[in-house]
Amino acid sequence: MLEMIVSPLVPLRASSIDIHPNARWQQHGLTVAGGNGNGNGINQLYNPLGLYMDDDQTIYVADQYNHRIVEWKRGATSGQASAGGNGQGSGTH
Repeated sequence: MLEMIVSPLVPLRASSIDIHPNARWQQHGLTVAGGNGNGNGINQLYNPLGLYMDDDQTIYVADQYNHRIVEWKRGATSGQASAGGNGQGSGTH
């Protein structure tokens, strides 16, 4: 049996900044998203589906069940909803 999976969000690139496959990461990084369980607080995500980083190093997360896009500016310790967050829409997209 063959199953076809179709993703509703298909970015052309994972980010606008290329990350080398052998990149090294800081051993003591700062968690800016997640780690607080599922929920609708600004410090929580509920089934994040997509991640994007722009040229200014702002991180955007598609937060599926909260129906929002959450963004974190470089150096920020908390995020903000940049789109949605008012419940599920009524139209087909």
